[in-house]
Amino acid sequence: MAIACVGIMLSTYALHVEVAKESNKSYQAMCDISSSISCSKVFTSRYGRGFGLIGQLFGEDHFLNQPNSIFGIIFYCIVIILGEAKTLKVAKIQLGLIASSNLMSIYLAYLLYFVLRDFCVICVSTYIVNILLTLLAFKRVSVLQRMVKVKSK
Repeated sequence: MAIACVGIMLSTYALHVEVAKESNKSYQAMCDISSSISCSKVFTSRYGRGFGLIGQLFGEDHFLNQPNSIFGIIFYCIVIILGEAKTLKVAKIQLGLIASSNLMSIYLAYLLYFVLRDFCVICVSTYIVNILLTLLAFKRVSVLQRMVKVKSK
């Protein structure tokens, strides 16, 4: 699950940028290329925590209103852990989890382009990671289904 490790690295960098920017407003991230290509602008926006939803629903101080990158790190770790199991049932759970991440990616991409009117290199990279994970998870389920069919004959 090297692709999930890339997701962890991207999410960790996103967390670093957000924390650095919050503690030092003049911090310049490597991914801040211009005024319209800025990851720190996205990470520190209202949508950078709790996906812009948790704070509205439960309040900005709610313990679940964490940086999106924290959720990303947890998600990619779960993907890796589930990838260690060699059963079809677990593979299907992993596929469902990864597929749901693509729905979240679509939501976040919408916010990025239409609401924030920004391009975030790190964000788009995570969307690509999620697509690649989906393809790999589909392949994994397919292989395990064939193995189950062969064993049952």
